[in-house]
Amino acid sequence: MDINQKALWEHEKKHGKFATRSKMPLRNKRDLSIAYTPGVAAVSSEITKNPTRVKTLTSKQNMVAIVSDGSAVLGLGNIGPLAALPVMEGKAAIFKTFANIDAVPIVLNTQQQDEIIKAVTWIAPTFGGINLEDIAAPKCFFIEQKLRKELDIPVFHDDQHGTAIVISAALTNALKVLGKKAEEITIVINGAGSAGIATAKMLLALRPKDIIMLDSIGIINNDRGNLNFAKKELASLTNKNKKKGGLEEALKNVDVFIGVSKGNILTPKHIKLMAKEPIIFALANPIPEIMPDAAKKAGAKIIATGRSDFENQINNSLAFPGFFRGLLDGNIVHITEELELAASRALADAVERPTIHNILPTMFDKGLANKIAKAVIKAQPKWKIEK
Repeated sequence: MDINQKALWEHEKKHGKFATRSKMPLRNKRDLSIAYTPGVAAVSSEITKNPTRVKTLTSKQNMVAIVSDGSAVLGLGNIGPLAALPVMEGKAAIFKTFANIDAVPIVLNTQQQDEIIKAVTWIAPTFGGINLEDIAAPKCFFIEQKLRKELDIPVFHDDQHGTAIVISAALTNALKVLGKKAEEITIVINGAGSAGIATAKMLLALRPKDIIMLDSIGIINNDRGNLNFAKKELASLTNKNKKKGGLEEALKNVDVFIGVSKGNILTPKHIKLMAKEPIIFALANPIPEIMPDAAKKAGAKIIATGRSDFENQINNSLAFPGFFRGLLDGNIVHITEELELAASRALADAVERPTIHNILPTMFDKGLANKIAKAVIKAQPKWKIEK
């Protein structure tokens, strides 16, 4: 039975991956009177008098909503809320398994920006944090920005920031292995959606020689008149030599290719255009931009994909459980670039001796989420900690 058949069989057998359980036993009338009426009235009254007690008297402080409209599911596109639900259930399982966070998958039957904002605002009192997922760009930028202003809990779009954190950590260790300096390299990012744009912004903190970004039309530069606001911002920060054209023109003599786009678009010929010992992060799922064996034969020195069946997996799941654990435990509301960079450094440092075959830890490395959580809490400026 191949992996796809096995996945279908297991999901049907178990009716999905998400379930709830009671923390309090309900064995008799006394148990019921404590968990529900009349005892629960005392708990509700206490929260009425002191709203901050909701964090200690309910599950709120360890609850995260995984919210999606299914408009941009990685590798699958706009598949809508029903088909996105298995993905959100998977995220919930990862939250619980690796960070002991109770996460609830919520798929919305709307893809309208204002309606998504309104829906999340309405459900927010239940949760200690909001994880936005698989929402198309550019509306995802507006949604996150608006919710961060309106809510008193952390809001994190994982496709943007989780991706950027893990790619930054992977590149840091790849450069370490090859003995290269960030300020001496040029990076090509193919894909200018939420993941590509956030990744470019975070990698700018490494101060590379240059970053060249491509969307479905070609290289992004200031001369193009068909750019949304996010791409316009990146055009002013990247492509210093004002390159034009497509992927072939972009890749000449560059050191790093990062694909967050679609499968089978990078060829061995492309890799041969790159600088010596090129680094290839082919992260499209489930089919990468190029398969690892083909990239290796073409001369790639370090190859990573988003898949767990190849070495050097670069996947958001390495970051978001520990990142949210830090946010919740640290009572952190305001997410900053400093927190994300701290998480990225902790993830990179989790591999004591990186090699070309092992630039990142795996999700199953003991204590990984806790290391990231501690780094996030430590990086939070004291004046921003919410009491």
